[in-house]
Amino acid sequence: MPDVHVLVNDFLNNLKKRKIEGSQATARQTAELLRSVISQQRVSYTNQAGALMDAVRAVGEQLIAANPVELAVGNIVRRVLHIIREEDLSLTTAAIAGLGVSAVSDDDDDAEGNDHPVLSAASLAAAARSTLRPPSLQTLLEDVPDSAAVPHTSSSGGDSDGKSRSADKSSRTRKLKHDVIEAVNELIQDITTCHEQIAEQAVEHIHQNEVILTLGSSRTVLEFLCAAKEKKRSFRVFVAEGAPRYQGHLLAKELVTRGLQTTLITDSAVFAMISRVNMVIVGAHAVMANGGVIAPVGLNMVALAAQRHAVPFVVLAGTHKLCPLYPHNPEVLLNELRSPSELLDFGEFSDCMDFGNDTSSPLLHVVNPTFDYVPPKLVNLFITDTGGHNPSYMYRLIADYYSADDLVVQRRPTGGS
Repeated sequence: MPDVHVLVNDFLNNLKKRKIEGSQATARQTAELLRSVISQQRVSYTNQAGALMDAVRAVGEQLIAANPVELAVGNIVRRVLHIIREEDLSLTTAAIAGLGVSAVSDDDDDAEGNDHPVLSAASLAAAARSTLRPPSLQTLLEDVPDSAAVPHTSSSGGDSDGKSRSADKSSRTRKLKHDVIEAVNELIQDITTCHEQIAEQAVEHIHQNEVILTLGSSRTVLEFLCAAKEKKRSFRVFVAEGAPRYQGHLLAKELVTRGLQTTLITDSAVFAMISRVNMVIVGAHAVMANGGVIAPVGLNMVALAAQRHAVPFVVLAGTHKLCPLYPHNPEVLLNELRSPSELLDFGEFSDCMDFGNDTSSPLLHVVNPTFDYVPPKLVNLFITDTGGHNPSYMYRLIADYYSADDLVVQRRPTGGS
């Protein structure tokens, strides 16, 4: 197996150089890298979950800094941290339950006659609430007072009991890593199949003889529309070209290849054509906790046109694009500027780009943003691989995948008072 440091450095270079196209590919590769980090991480008997989380945070902090605009990286890092918390809580709860749980009894005779340790339901709940907080639950289990432990036997019996506890701790360590890796594998599978899961819902939303408008190119939108076509739905698609990269040209060509009636329009023609449209279906770069959408540039204009003409605006997004942060959070970088060469030819405009005689800056400035922000009030429906959701419900859906303690991915201080 390759050294994890080599894998991390290679992935960091790919992120910095923008060599990975698309949120899905980025999310999948991030999850695979973190799986390798967890697999090769050596953990002690105590605070096993904390050790795994520190390792994930250390790598995740570097990955997020390498490409802050690709929010899918931070999403997956936080999802993996949440998985570790959930699996550790599950194992800890099972271990505590194995010691025995009972209600408090008023029968003194029963209490005196029972030589085995008994934990109340209140003790179990208190221990569960303390998960991953100092002192760790692992330590809590191991430091059960002698008065509550199984009565002492002979020295040979004590040695046997010590070996048994050591073997149990080793087994629990392997069990935690195994369960976490299995959960990460399920996450990778969900990311890989998100397009198919979303596309299965197409027939519920696209009806006969409708006109659908989209902008740019999105594989999720492509599979969604083609799935409706395969279900014998007959409809027409208007594709806004998505200047300046003109990704809509690629989508229009692919739709025609799949047998869909397609009309390619300019971005500036959206308002002119929107009155003929029954539904707007678009992809997203990220979905924020407030239901706002970070999407390819131009989509805010499409959303405003749809609202003006009362046309439903539907956003397709896999759960790996659900971000637990809000747009105003300082950790969120909403946009980046692409090369001006996508807008104009430097040779043709070289005279405009020359520095003026009395100024220290060019006479012509070119701004080429990558993304738009679409506020939640302009979105009618989100369709994810788990189903359709209103914008007002997104915060609750996102809460199922993340822990509030992991919103800021930073390594915790290792010592000091």
